[in-house]
Amino acid sequence: MKSITRILGIDPGSRTTGIGLIDTDGRNNKVVHFQPIKCGDGEFPDRLKIIFISITELIPKYRPDEVSIETVFMAKNAGSALKLGQARGAAICAAVAMDLPVYEYAPKAIKQAVVGKGGAAKAQVQYMIALLLNIQGKIQEDAADALAAAVCHSNSRWTLAKINQVSSNYRKP
Repeated sequence: MKSITRILGIDPGSRTTGIGLIDTDGRNNKVVHFQPIKCGDGEFPDRLKIIFISITELIPKYRPDEVSIETVFMAKNAGSALKLGQARGAAICAAVAMDLPVYEYAPKAIKQAVVGKGGAAKAQVQYMIALLLNIQGKIQEDAADALAAAVCHSNSRWTLAKINQVSSNYRKP
């Protein structure tokens, strides 16, 4: 594992997609950038294009090493879930087109990693992300969720590296 890894977190949405970048050494996370991508109320294919282009333009600028994205959860109705899935697809395609590995986490796992409970409210995620990353002021909720996805991945990769390190010490030659 390299000393500093830059993680791009994505909270997909068909109207607003959150973006958050952190640098991590496995123990400490530092915010690099966060923003909402406003897709507006236009035609749905045009909103997917905005997500795809925005992410493909952001990647060369910030040069992330890995991408963490929230998986689909059961939305209020099937149509909403399908649109969310398509927004995820546009974001994933943008990352994969730029040759980045993509890791997916359930919304409950992300909230658990940041707040300590999987059913946390968006305001709790916003508060904890600001606290954990030392961000002053209010963070737009989709950007906070994206930063939470990045922090979740940072925690997961650090834990996995430690497990692999310990297990390799116990392997017989």
